Amino acid sequence: MNLGLTDKVAVVTGASKGIGLAIAETLGREGVRVVAGSRTRTPELAALCERYGATFVPVDLGEADGPDLLINAAAERHGRIDVLVNNLGVARPRTGFLDIEDAEWQHVFDLTFFSAVRTSRAALPRLLADDGGAIVNISSVNARLPFPMVVDYSAAKAALSSLTKALSEEFAPRGVRTNAIAPGPVRTPFWTAPGGFADAAANSTGKSAAETLDEVVPQQMGISTGRITEPREVAELCAFLASPLAANITGAEFVIDGGQIKTT
Repeated sequence: MNLGLTDKVAVVTGASKGIGLAIAETLGREGVRVVAGSRTRTPELAALCERYGATFVPVDLGEADGPDLLINAAAERHGRIDVLVNNLGVARPRTGFLDIEDAEWQHVFDLTFFSAVRTSRAALPRLLADDGGAIVNISSVNARLPFPMVVDYSAAKAALSSLTKALSEEFAPRGVRTNAIAPGPVRTPFWTAPGGFADAAANSTGKSAAETLDEVVPQQMGISTGRITEPREVAELCAFLASPLAANITGAEFVIDGGQIKTT
């Protein structure tokens, strides 16, 4: 299917790995001129830039001036911005609410929520000036399922979901659509990296991290399909929402969790 994205310009945050990398690759394959923002250029991101001609911008979006640097670099490179994907987020396993200090709360909110606030604020004048466009925020089912193990991350994602609605209400009448995607568990370094959530879950299962992720997590979390989501599945949904085929979809949140959330 032709999504009508050829030669559009898209900025993707947190693009060096996981969902962000998959989104950058999917958009690149659709002919999008991708600007990938990340603190580091992983070998995978370097290969993507080579394959699709994407632009890597080294930037720390946890810093107040990082979003402006990223958006200005994209505008200087391509002269316009059509799509913004706010994907950046950070989480680590917590033992409980009482063990999280203020500095850790601030760090999670800076990267997971305020990076989206600041990048959207920097990009919106460009999106509005260039005949509209789309913002896609990568939220999480944890915005609705705030597990104690990720209480700070859950709160930040809930704020991001709320921001999605607010931006849609203000800017959809002016041609900029804003939607969110809320994945459940996804096969990314968030889960698979050493010391990540699969390792933490494996401590109580007697199985390896890989077995826990493939077998125990889907069962314990009530995932109806019996498996976690793959990054490309989130990326393909993101590409659709960014495309003209979704021209009348705005202010919506799309859950991709294999049926984990049982309520409507």
